[in-house]
Amino acid sequence: MVDYRIPLIIRGELIEDNLVRHAARHGQLAFETPDAGQYVSRMVLRNPNDLSDLYRLSLDEIIDFLGELGARMHLRDNAYIQQAFDMSLKASHHTEAMARDMFEIFPNILSRANVEEYIERNVGRAYLEGWVDETYSDREVAVRAFGARTVHVIPGNTPAAGIVTLIANAVTRSDAIIKIPSNDPFFATAMARTMIDMAPDHPLTRHLTVAYWKGGDARVEKSLYDARNIEKIVAWGGFDSMRSIRQYLAPGIDLVALDPKISGSIIGAEVFESEASLRDAAEKAAFDIGHHNQGGCASARSIYLVSGTDAAGIERANRFGEMVFAALQALPEAVSSPHPAFDPVLRSEIDGIRYSDAYRLFGGKGAEGAIIVSQDDEPVDFAERLDCRVANIVPVDSVDAAVRHVTVHMQTIGVYPNTLKARIRDACALRGCQRIVPLGCATAGSQVGPWDAIEPLRRMVRWLRDDTMDKPAGYLHA
Repeated sequence: MVDYRIPLIIRGELIEDNLVRHAARHGQLAFETPDAGQYVSRMVLRNPNDLSDLYRLSLDEIIDFLGELGARMHLRDNAYIQQAFDMSLKASHHTEAMARDMFEIFPNILSRANVEEYIERNVGRAYLEGWVDETYSDREVAVRAFGARTVHVIPGNTPAAGIVTLIANAVTRSDAIIKIPSNDPFFATAMARTMIDMAPDHPLTRHLTVAYWKGGDARVEKSLYDARNIEKIVAWGGFDSMRSIRQYLAPGIDLVALDPKISGSIIGAEVFESEASLRDAAEKAAFDIGHHNQGGCASARSIYLVSGTDAAGIERANRFGEMVFAALQALPEAVSSPHPAFDPVLRSEIDGIRYSDAYRLFGGKGAEGAIIVSQDDEPVDFAERLDCRVANIVPVDSVDAAVRHVTVHMQTIGVYPNTLKARIRDACALRGCQRIVPLGCATAGSQVGPWDAIEPLRRMVRWLRDDTMDKPAGYLHA
């Protein structure tokens, strides 16, 4: 087991005392980091007026800072990012080729063009830069978006979550305490250390804290999640993590919850019109399943296929499953690969159905992944555990039958053919789905626009209004 030391970073200060040892999630790596419970009083920004230094910065100055930071985050010449990359190989579900492909993209996320679009589409530059005058029916109103003292509980399935959190904190002029995950405990730290080297006294550096504590540690969370210390919690968490956080919610604290999600696909009967359409859909479905080893919430897990459920329909589904499995194995190594840390519980579930007449199994012998084809219109009973390039194809008799499987836990649905999206999107929305895309595009995510059925950046700010009117509205004195 490899050991690393990860400093606690509080507003530009590196702390390496009072170390506690933790195991990373997959057990190949351990790390030491300061006991966050001893530093909570220093982590919080008790006086909200201390955010005022951020308001002396223009948005252009903030965007310039992010661009310069991005230029310093290239894997080839940043020792902190190199260490984060090394840790990623030992603590995550990514292979070296896959991780390298991801890390080389990260600096571009901080480019001016990306940040400008992120600002304009999600909130609007004018509301972040100053007061915006608006005319209502009975008054003049000035509106502005202000930052907040926020705890960000970020996920470990992609380091990009750390970058997105950094951008959101910067452009909203907020104060962030980032709780890093055990399966990616270094990337956000690497960003913060790069900021310290670049501009140790810059307000953006001074309003960023990066810490690790075990989720549910009451010594930390009871003091931290207090309305005197923070106004918002932005949490990308599993079910247990979200339950733990919610117990501390009280008036004055707003939870921006990006709850755990699973995603899937709906493939219409048109796929069987030609051999070319079958191959096309199989390749696209494989990409949605396999991309970055199915680690994202947008990765497809259950595929509802309008093949029919009679004997001929089941045979069509089985053939499609075989094609998807072959396409999955053919994905480039930088996109997908046999899983380096295959879930042992999922392995036992697969072994348990291997000889069942209720399923047809393609693969699943090692870490290569698997396609499970249900032999009726019901998904496997461990559908929520599907991971590590394992997906379930469920034959159904109609598109309406496929839509009935959509729930509030389904984030993204990949649809084939693309023309089917317009027909089903309202019904999918009413059942809880949050995003509909063409098959093969599920993992082409963007932080521009709505996500998880909310507009996260608009929720991260506090909206203030200044009303001007000649006299109270008449109905108040009727």
